[in-house]
Amino acid sequence: MTTPAQALGAYEKIVIDAPASTVWAKIRNFDALQDWLPPIAESPADKGNTPGSVRQLKVRGGGEAVETLVSHDEARMQYSYTAADGGALPVSGYMSTIKVSPQGQQSLVEWRGEFYRADRGDNPAADKNDETAVGTITSIYQGGLAALKKLVEG
Repeated sequence: MTTPAQALGAYEKIVIDAPASTVWAKIRNFDALQDWLPPIAESPADKGNTPGSVRQLKVRGGGEAVETLVSHDEARMQYSYTAADGGALPVSGYMSTIKVSPQGQQSLVEWRGEFYRADRGDNPAADKNDETAVGTITSIYQGGLAALKKLVEG
């Protein structure tokens, strides 16, 4: 018998020395993840920034994931997306939001996600346990935000 899995989470933030509108312009398009997230080779989306749009992620070096846009809010400079199956990631039931907020002449970028480990059994494989799931998502968020900062600040 398996026990109900607890939702896991990851949260990362970074301050970027640029106006929020400049940072948002770099990340606002759901189909342009490859422009600022180094591991992503391609991220075409069938309906652009319209909720319900599906993007097909292709990871450099192999691996894929399919994500669906849940909401896209230009005024609040944020969007949320989900991936029922984590694809190349060791997670399932993934829901994430990325948001840009003005901080004077700087920007605060926050990226958060909730998910379950891919193997919800009592004895998950070593590469599908809670620590691996949280560590993988946290690493993606940290690397992505650092790359975004470098891209925007030059």
